[in-house]
Amino acid sequence: MSHYSKVKSVTMQGLKAIEILVEVDLDKKAILQDVDIVGLGDTVIKESKKRIKSALKNSGFSFPNGRITVNLAPSDVKKEGSYLDLPIAVGILKANGIINSSTDNYIFFGELGLDGSVRKIRGVLPVLLQLSGKHAAAVKFILPTENTHEASTVEGIEIYTVKDIRELVLMLNGDIQKSPLSYVEPTFEATDSEDFSDIKGQEFAKRAAEIAAAGGHNLLLRGSPGCGKTMLARRMPGILPSFTLEEAMETTIIYSVAGLLNGKGLVTKRPFRAPHHTASTTSIIGGGSDAKPGEISLAHNGILFMDEFPEFRRDVLEALRQPLEDGEVTISRAKISATYPARFMLVAAQNPCPCGWYGDKTHECTCSWHEIKRYNKKTSGPIEDRIDIFVDMPRLEFSEYSSVKSGESTKTIRERVERARKRQNLRLKKYKIFSNSQLNHRQLEEIVDLDSEGKKLLEAAVDKLKLTGRSIDKILKVALTISDIEEEKHVFPRHLAEAIQYRKRELSF
Repeated sequence: MSHYSKVKSVTMQGLKAIEILVEVDLDKKAILQDVDIVGLGDTVIKESKKRIKSALKNSGFSFPNGRITVNLAPSDVKKEGSYLDLPIAVGILKANGIINSSTDNYIFFGELGLDGSVRKIRGVLPVLLQLSGKHAAAVKFILPTENTHEASTVEGIEIYTVKDIRELVLMLNGDIQKSPLSYVEPTFEATDSEDFSDIKGQEFAKRAAEIAAAGGHNLLLRGSPGCGKTMLARRMPGILPSFTLEEAMETTIIYSVAGLLNGKGLVTKRPFRAPHHTASTTSIIGGGSDAKPGEISLAHNGILFMDEFPEFRRDVLEALRQPLEDGEVTISRAKISATYPARFMLVAAQNPCPCGWYGDKTHECTCSWHEIKRYNKKTSGPIEDRIDIFVDMPRLEFSEYSSVKSGESTKTIRERVERARKRQNLRLKKYKIFSNSQLNHRQLEEIVDLDSEGKKLLEAAVDKLKLTGRSIDKILKVALTISDIEEEKHVFPRHLAEAIQYRKRELSF
């Protein structure tokens, strides 16, 4: 005698949710007792039959005798991860007559523990957002209780959570009543960080950091050990404007797929990622067997801080070129291609030479001129072309440090940054972008109209600094941001002159 059931579920490929139909055929008269899963599942899915068998037995349900065939359709789509544990178990319980109600209007996903518990999974938010728009009120979702905070950030759909198989069976059979999750309105706040007023001196660098934050510009800090590069970088999240709902959703989706939400709902503060300089290309860009997002995507809408910038492997630095330009990264593996957002602000820091003391007032540099030049050439021209602002930071002597008063607070600087961003939002809305750093050449020409003095100044800078077309655009974008901070309607020569100061200066030997 054959018993058949079908259950709806989902699998993820990058940020894309793909609907899956789980079909279960139970042949109780078969001599061979076995569970066979077909339909291009990965190793985790193949192993799920052992988890499911133990989960059902430990939940008090008898595992059916006979041959069980599980088909995951469509068969040409690669299925990965533990999303399908729960729907396969539901399919077996239906085929065996333990669940006697219709499940046609439900979509199930969740991992099973051997004790029958339903464990949290990655990627719940993108699944709900994509499928809710497709099915609206026609479908109900059942997922792990541990994903409650994440799921409650999606409104307009009916979501139920279960902690174990037994609770699910009781609910589906009508023996207990459960209420759907309630939508939780998110609140956003500025990112916690130490205060800018802690930094003494370095007014030029602090001004550059404010401009970078206001326009979303990439920034490179160069200076001797102890000059305050890392101190400045780690305070920059505090001067960034608070998340918008759209930005928070984008970032949370990435963290959901990466499994980094840790029981939280929306990510409400801008990310600050600081990978070590020994990090691999896969950890920075993303990849692996399941094409997970890397550091550049985890820093989306926030800051990627790369300390000891020239010490990163050359292939890692070169891999940043396209994401810095496009704001996204595509990772291709055997049968999977995943595209992740990667619109981050790069803040890089480096020493001026291998020993770190070139140009320092109190320490003697032990490097040869050849070593210094080679060290500063580790960052290629195309990568430097994608950095908007370069700052050299001298180390303060004790007499200078003790006499300098504390500077402006993070709150004061953030208020100026937020005003500048509001001006940009109004100006750039028609282009569907958010900051000056995202402007392309054509858009920049439409917005920035230099007077004759400004054009002469820019022409002189091009001749003296041998600027590329991309570098010229960088200068104009930074000048536009400076005018936004000063709440001016036009880019004046003084804005342009300040922006030119932030192009890279070669060290003198």
